Order: sequence, then C-alpha cells, then structure tokens
Amino acid sequence: MRSARELGLALAGKNLALVYGGGNVGLMGQVAQACLEGGGEVYGVITRQLVDMEVALTSLKNLEIVESMHERKARMAEMADGFIAMPGGLGTLDEFFEIVTWAQLGLHKKPCGLLNTAGYFDRLLDFLDVAVEKQFIGDVPRGLILTDKTPDDLLDKFSVYQHPKIDKGAWARQLMKNSK
Repeated sequence: MRSARELGLALAGKNLALVYGGGNVGLMGQVAQACLEGGGEVYGVITRQLVDMEVALTSLKNLEIVESMHERKARMAEMADGFIAMPGGLGTLDEFFEIVTWAQLGLHKKPCGLLNTAGYFDRLLDFLDVAVEKQFIGDVPRGLILTDKTPDDLLDKFSVYQHPKIDKGAWARQLMKNSK
C-alpha cells in the first residue's frame, strides 16, 4: 500500500493527472486518494455495473460512467499519456498486456511500465526474457515494457521515453526463418 500512495503523490508532485478505473478500493483506490491529497488531478472511468456494486470513488469530480469493460479500457487508453501497472491479479495483467500489444502494433506510442514493488514482477520479467530468448517476442517489443522499483524513477523513465520503430514484418520473417 505504501508504494501505491507514493505513486499517487509522485503523480501529483510532477503535475501528472491520474487516469484510472474509478474505484475506491484496492491499490488503485489508494493511488487515487493519494494523488488527490497531493493536489493532483484524477480522472476515473468506471462501468455502470461497478457503480451499482458501490465500488466507485464517487467523490471524484471527473468520474465517467460507461457501459462495458471494453468501452472502459478504450476510454482510459484514449485519455492516458502512459500506462503503469502495479502488483495485481489477472485483471491487471490483462489490461497491461493489452495496452503493450497495442503499442507493439503501433496503435499508440505511449510508455508502458511495471512498478516492480518488492520484486513482484521479477518472475514475469524473467518469463518475458525467456520468451525473447526462444524468439516468441522480439527484443524491440520486449523493450516496450519499462520497469522500476520506485514511482519517481519509473516516471523519470516515462519522461524521456521514445517509442521505437517496430517492424513486425521483419520480426515475423526472422521467426519463420528460425523455425525451419
């Protein structure tokens, strides 16, 4: 929970707005509360179903209610200038890898990062490195995932990020050549 609050305060301190799923629970609820406490701007996008379940941060002045999870993810992606995943479960991984895939396909050129608090993502990062070694992921797409242990350091990486040119055709041709 400490790193969630640190992220919220870091965003506010760097005058970066938070765009998130609009909830009042979990780590992201803590990020939002800390960002607000630090004087930052917070934008929430939440489904009507989650509002009905009473998990929305209803005190947000910028809370957008949408009808589906697909609409929610697309709207957050449209609004955000970068994406950070904190330790979480399947939903976190789903959202993060979808947005990284969109970056790989050139649908956006925004930084994507994992806040690797207490080494939470170490094994996932090892897995991704093995996938590169086995040539299921190219070096350049793997490089789309920025990581750091502290919010300030990760945000510093975001501030200098430049989206690489990705030639998916070249990588696919190399993969086919290597599989023969």
